[in-house]
Amino acid sequence: MKQAVYLIIWMGMLLVGSSCSHKAEKDMPMRTISVTVEPLRYFTEVIAGDKFKVVSMVPKGSSPETYDPTPQQLVSLGGSDAYLRIGYIGFEQIWMDKLAANAPDMLIFDMSESVDLIREEEPDHGDHRHEGGVEPHIWNSTQNAHIIADNIYKALCELDTVNISYYAHRRDSLHDLINQTDTQIRDLLTDADRSFMIYHPALSYFARDYGLHQISIEKGGKEPSPAHLKELIDTCKAENVHVIFVQPEFDRRNAEIIAEQTNTRIVPINPLSYNWVEEMLVVARTLNNPE
Repeated sequence: MKQAVYLIIWMGMLLVGSSCSHKAEKDMPMRTISVTVEPLRYFTEVIAGDKFKVVSMVPKGSSPETYDPTPQQLVSLGGSDAYLRIGYIGFEQIWMDKLAANAPDMLIFDMSESVDLIREEEPDHGDHRHEGGVEPHIWNSTQNAHIIADNIYKALCELDTVNISYYAHRRDSLHDLINQTDTQIRDLLTDADRSFMIYHPALSYFARDYGLHQISIEKGGKEPSPAHLKELIDTCKAENVHVIFVQPEFDRRNAEIIAEQTNTRIVPINPLSYNWVEEMLVVARTLNNPE
């Protein structure tokens, strides 16, 4: 009888302990990872699931070339376990050392590791300079997206060894989605225009993936001179360009001048959108149906 009573008490203590343990886990604040841009937040959230909170330093509607973090962001950064940098974007070139000094315990991971980087002919981008003349918009590429996904996975496994299989499953699902997106893009581009114009050259890796010619209105981070504007108009006509992509962070007046002279369609895109899949497909659909 006494053994039965002791067994009941012991089981009750186990249940109470388990309940307290689950409550403690539930009440613990979620660990945080900071990233630079919204597309990287998307990739990271897909793999991290409910294990980490992911925060973008460059908010929606701001340019990662010139954005300065707010004092509140600098304070909040101290609570991040890690920072996933996209690689060479202007914000990181200017602020990364300061961010690291501001949060000395925060681990920093480079998502451009193993990416075949495009080196720019003109590294000077106005009031900032990309390191080594690197084209920084690596996320606008399905091929690079696979590499970024693997880099995120490695970072998460280092930060949280308990949930490696969880991250592996979610990374594999992301790879499947990237492959599906790549297949859709290739199908759309089968008989599409091979040349396009864009204000800020954010689709260099996209163009490389699919054998397209990107013609940038902006040169060296600056608006085109009258002479360069005339060259762009002539190039647009010579290459039978039908589409000029414009981004919300940039003035579209020069794009409108070119469009008026060449009967070209202006199409707004947002390569900095969190909705990575849809933005990639918007570009492909537009080139597939440029009129």
